[in-house]
Order: sequence, then C-alpha cells, then structure tokens
Amino acid sequence: MLITRRSTLALLAAAGALPALAACGPNASSGEDSETVRIYWWGGDLRNDLTREALDLFTAENAEVPVSPEYSEWTGYWDKLATQFAGGDAPDVLQMDEAYIDSYGARGSLLDLETVGDQLDLRAMDAAVLDTGRLADGTLVGAPLGIGIFSVGVNPELLEQAGVEMPDDTTWTWEEFAEISAQISDWAQEAGEDVVGFDFFGTGAAELGAWARQSGEQLFPREDETLVSVETIRSFLEYALELVSSGAVPAPSEQLEDAAAGVEQGRFGNNRAAFHLQFHTQVQTFQASSGSPLKLLRLPARTSGDHQMVNKASMYWSIAAQSGAVESSAMLVDFLLRDPEAAKVLKIERGVTSFPELQSEIETVLDENEMVSLDFARDMQAEVAPPPLVTPASGVGFSDEMSRLGEESLFGTRPPAEIAEELLTVLTGMQPEG
Repeated sequence: MLITRRSTLALLAAAGALPALAACGPNASSGEDSETVRIYWWGGDLRNDLTREALDLFTAENAEVPVSPEYSEWTGYWDKLATQFAGGDAPDVLQMDEAYIDSYGARGSLLDLETVGDQLDLRAMDAAVLDTGRLADGTLVGAPLGIGIFSVGVNPELLEQAGVEMPDDTTWTWEEFAEISAQISDWAQEAGEDVVGFDFFGTGAAELGAWARQSGEQLFPREDETLVSVETIRSFLEYALELVSSGAVPAPSEQLEDAAAGVEQGRFGNNRAAFHLQFHTQVQTFQASSGSPLKLLRLPARTSGDHQMVNKASMYWSIAAQSGAVESSAMLVDFLLRDPEAAKVLKIERGVTSFPELQSEIETVLDENEMVSLDFARDMQAEVAPPPLVTPASGVGFSDEMSRLGEESLFGTRPPAEIAEELLTVLTGMQPEG
C-alpha cells in the first residue's frame, strides 16, 4: 500500500498522547543512559551504506556506546515510526523531515536539543538554517543535516543537440522557460527523438510554494507574511496548462507516469527531458543514472531577477524525548554532523552541510559531479531569501491535496479558477492555530 502523508498523520492522531505512551516503553528514561543507541533513517542503498560506514567510525572511537542501526525506504518509514512512538518503542535518534517535524515536536515527542548542548554543539551552524528545526515556541527539536535548494536541473547535451543556447538563469522568467522548453520539444518531434523540454509541472507543493514566494506570499505564512491568494494559485494552474498546450511538457497522463517512474525510468534520469525541478543535491542521483554532465540553474522568476531561492533543511536528526540514552544519542548526532572524517564519508548525499568549515573538508573527496551541488549551494548563499516556515502539523496532508487537485486541473476536470478556490480553502483550514 502506498503510504501517504495523510495516512501517517492519521496514525499520529490515533496514537494520541504520544509522550505518555512512550514513557511506558523500553526506552523510557530511568535517569541513566541505556547501553545501546538505536538510530533509524530512511533512504536507498547508497545512503544505507554511507551511514553504516560513518557509524562504524563512531563506534571505533566510542566503543562504550553501542549503536543499533535501522533503516527503511521512505514509503515505509513514517508508518513504522508512528507505530513505534505509539507503542513506546521509539528509536533514540531518528531522521526527521520538514513535513513532519512539527507533527512530532508539537506533541512533545522530540527532545529539546538545546538541553544537550554539552554533547551536541550546533553554534557554528548557519543560524537561519538551524532555526528551521525549531517549533513555533522556539524549541529546537531538529538538527539540520544540510540544505537543499529547489532549483532546475538541466541536461546541456540535449540543449546542444536541439541548437538551444544555455539560458541566462540570472534573468530568465517562467515565460522564457516555457518558450525554451517548447522549442526543445519541437526539435525532438521533428528529429524523431523521444525527448521533451520539461518533464512535469503543476502538482507539487514545492512548485506552488516557489510560485507563491515569487508573488510575495507563502503557503504557511508567519504573522508578518501573507497567505497565498486565489489569484496566485490560479495563475500557477493556468501556467501548468499552458505548458501542456505548447508542448513544453508531455500530456498529463505521461507527466504522472513519469513522476511516478523514479530516477532510472523517468525522463530526466535517462536523457529524455532537458529540464527537471528538484532539490539541488538530487542532481547527483540523476547524474549517475543518466551518465550525462547535468548542471543546476536558478528557478525561473515571475519577475526577472526575483528568484526567491531558499535554503530548505534537507532533513534533520532528532532525538526521542523519552530516550533512555539521551547523552549518548547527542554524542552520536554531534559526530555525524561535525566530525571531519564522518563528513568525508557522508559527503553531501543528505544535503550540503551548513557547517562552513566542513564544506572545505568535504571538497577534498568530492568528484566533479558532486562538486556541481556544492558549488551551486555556495553560489546561492549570497542571494537566498529567508526560509519559509516549516510545514505545521496541521498542514502535513497538503502535499497530497495539492497532488490531487493539481491533477484535476491538468486533466481539465474543472477550471483552474474553481480548483484554486478549493486549494485556498484547504490551505486556510490547515493553517496553525494562534
């Protein structure tokens, strides 16, 4: 069964008083650390191998702290984690995502990391990135592993074959992006090539979030920010339809198939799309799959030059509030985040570290493809906008709703204006209280 954010939120809600349940479990604190630190993360084979190698380095230096590693694919991770917390059997250290950190943290299930400052030193981390791991009341419940920047992946070889010059991403707009994408699709059709300019657009929450920021709005605004308007949502949906009508992207059914296909079967990952939107470190996976020298570009802008690129915490390390191994868990997180040798093993697979001194350490072991991600992140730091509010617990299900309603618009089930009204109603109902 496909695990969605909606189903995981239901599990969380069913768990009810998570902290109370967790206090009864085997990890309940007895005043002293237990012997073994359980650490749980999601990811593929590469992440699993790299993480275990880094954990081996930790245990070699800290033989008195046994570590028990657990991992799963993304689709099973959140169901299992919710069940573990509900049953009082949560891991001590867990990998946390932006979409869920408020759901767990606001329930008191995650430790305030500033209470273990002697073991976990985060002072040198970029403050704006570190703050994305805080709850609304300022409690720090997640230590960001690195940053991901929503951006455009581009296949230069396809542009060259199509006779299209590399665009100037410092000035380009969404209209220019659409024109270039359609030009590549037209070339491919005439040449008999199974290639499109752009693979898919119009159903992703990250896409709408970027469109909203470029309009001076936010999906989940702070007190001094503005909620996305129905006009902005409608313009986003209409733009997605224009991409289809111009041939810049494939037909809706093909877009959905491609989005679900994964890297190796998807168009961008096997050289059949010139452009793809992703968080920037994901380009490494596409590079490996395609065998092509892929590059990264800024997002097109609604107003030329106003890209509103932001640092998103790629993911976090958190510690369960009821862990029986709090100090040892904090030592482990500190090692994974700040140890130079561990950094050289983990590289930037989980994002570009926000500890500047470690970027220089990592650079010595990165290959040309990996340097594309690191260089892009460095270049963007001079212009990134403040990061948006993390998805509140009340908004965990928005990604699913965005996909559902975005698909209705793409397929023409209802007009964009009507769907925009419903999307705004959904978003309004998901805003945090107070």
